[in-house]
Amino acid sequence: MDRRSNRRKRAPCTSRSSAPALGGLTLARVLHLNGITVTVYDAETSAGARTQGGQLDLHEHNGQFALALAGLTEEYRGIIHHGGGAQRVLDRHGAVLAELPDDGTMTRPEALRGDVRRILLESLPPGTVRWGKKLTAARPLDQGRHELTFADGSTVGTEILVGADGAWSKVRPLLSQNIPVYAGMTYIDTYLHDVDERHPAAAKVVGDGAMYALIPGKGFLAHREAGATIHTYVILDHPLAWFEAPTTKERIAAEFEGWAPELVSLIADSDTPPVVRSIHQLPDRHRWPRTPGVTLLGDAAHVTVPGGEGANIAMLDGAELGQALAAHPGAPEAALTAYEKVMFRRGEAEAVAARDTIDLIFGTGAPHGLAGLLTGTDR
Repeated sequence: MDRRSNRRKRAPCTSRSSAPALGGLTLARVLHLNGITVTVYDAETSAGARTQGGQLDLHEHNGQFALALAGLTEEYRGIIHHGGGAQRVLDRHGAVLAELPDDGTMTRPEALRGDVRRILLESLPPGTVRWGKKLTAARPLDQGRHELTFADGSTVGTEILVGADGAWSKVRPLLSQNIPVYAGMTYIDTYLHDVDERHPAAAKVVGDGAMYALIPGKGFLAHREAGATIHTYVILDHPLAWFEAPTTKERIAAEFEGWAPELVSLIADSDTPPVVRSIHQLPDRHRWPRTPGVTLLGDAAHVTVPGGEGANIAMLDGAELGQALAAHPGAPEAALTAYEKVMFRRGEAEAVAARDTIDLIFGTGAPHGLAGLLTGTDR
């Protein structure tokens, strides 16, 4: 597949969410379809314990392909936010530099992360997910088995352990001593509700889909979501120490003095308190020696800057791992070896591509690099 030709069709969505791993649920679904018993341990107290982040554009060759392997294509088509794929790039004064409508194709449609999670959860037998199980430690036993300890004091033994527990994985230390490091940028989540009535200027500047308003190192990425909601990520390239002081709406808005008022209102008038999400990354070539009975997927294996592929490749990790285990009955080490060989290469390639994407969007050429991508003039 020609990555560059695919990227030219649409700007990459670079949202970041802390929602529970979709990759682990995709793995559970594929294993279930193949008659393999699986248990998912989740730190959340219930399926509806908290909101699940913003929209995802699942791509045909990875996220959608993973859902197809999970037998959930029709369910996915039922949750798509039609029209949400529109995109525009603005300068800091609100002038439109580039704009594309939603093309109505299934190449990269938008859907709420919470809805994607819901259809995965609903596809699993009751009891597959054990809620309120926050993992605090994992230790090896023998013959590839491991013991998990949870915050409630309970323990459980595993035959095969898959860490799908995100950037700060408690399973990763069994395999790797690498710890994610700050990538030099932070996202701040805000929401505006009932925007057509209560925030009409913001609704107009964002439009029907995604809006990018940028200068080098900072800016706004906003999505129009279903239910008259605008979800905004304010991006700043400050050091971590800057965020140790209270990150109030007023303090963040002051970083955008001189910007168009309708853009500043995305943070200044937020209906929710700002949520700070500092971006961390593992080495591009993060790998580990084959370790019996355990592996990683998604951000636990290859967290990187948000280049638009994180959820997509996590779900593909899960689907392919499930297929590998089903294809090697009674030989889990062969399955894990086959899975990791492909996953390592993909993770490295996507990490490099993600850094290129972030440089395109927030680097020295912002906002004109991204505008050129949308208009096809970046050759």
